[in-house]
Amino acid sequence: MDASEVAELKNFIDDCKSNPSILYNPSLSFFKSYLQSIGARLPPELKMDKVGDGMSHSAEDFDAKKSTISSEDEDGIMESDLELDNTDVVEPDNDPPQKMGDPSDEVTEDNLNAAQNAKSKAMDAIAEGKLDEAVDYLTEAIMLNPNSAILYASRAGAFVKLKKPNAAICDAEAALKINPDSAKGYKMRGMGRAMLGLWEEAANDLHVASKLDYDEEIDLMLKKVEPNAHKIEEHRRKYERLNKQNELKKAERKRQQEA
Repeated sequence: MDASEVAELKNFIDDCKSNPSILYNPSLSFFKSYLQSIGARLPPELKMDKVGDGMSHSAEDFDAKKSTISSEDEDGIMESDLELDNTDVVEPDNDPPQKMGDPSDEVTEDNLNAAQNAKSKAMDAIAEGKLDEAVDYLTEAIMLNPNSAILYASRAGAFVKLKKPNAAICDAEAALKINPDSAKGYKMRGMGRAMLGLWEEAANDLHVASKLDYDEEIDLMLKKVEPNAHKIEEHRRKYERLNKQNELKKAERKRQQEA
C-alpha cells in the first residue's frame, strides 16, 4: 500500500471510531464479517427515527432503544477463548509438485528389483540424515514401480522430516489411492496435517493409522494432536449452543414486538 492508501485507511478507521454505525452499512458487510471472524466485539447498531430535520426522542423511545442495545450487546460475538498449542506448526511448502509415477506403466521384474534397490539406498540416506538424497532415490523407485503404496508413503515420510507437509500429504494420498488400508499412508497424512495445524483431520488420520498398525510414534503424535482437536470440538459445540440460544432470544423478542 502506498502512503495515500494508508492515509485513506486511517481516515476510514477514525470515522468508524467516531461513528461505529458505519460498520452496519450493507456495503461494508464483508468488513464486519471479517472483524467478527477474528473475535472482534462490535458495538450495537443504533437506529433512530428521523422527524423532519430533527430527531424524536420520547421516554418510551429511549427505553425501547435501551432495551434493544442491551439485547444486541448480549448477542454480540464473544471473544474467542480458544487457545491452541501451535508450537510445531510450520509454514505451508509451495515447492513445485514432486514427480509422480504413471500407474499405467508396465512394471517388469527388472523394474521391481531396481526400485527395491533405490528404496534401500533411500533408507540408508535417511539413516544418515541425507533427506534430499533420500527423496531423489525414492522418486527414482516410484518412477520404476508407480503402483507401490509403500514407496509413496516412504517418500511422504521423508517430506515430513523435511518439514514439507503439502508434499507429504500429496504422497500419502497417492499411497492411500493405491492401498486404502495403508497404515503408513494415514500416518504420514496425519503428520502432514498436524504440521499445518489441521488438528481434527490429523487426529482422524492418526487414529485410523493406529488401528491399522499401531506404533509408538503414532501414539506420541496423538498426544500432541488430540488436545487441540478436543479444544476445537468443544469450542464449536459451545458456540453452536450460544448461537442457538441467541436465535431463540431473537425469535422471542420478535414475537413480543409483533404482539
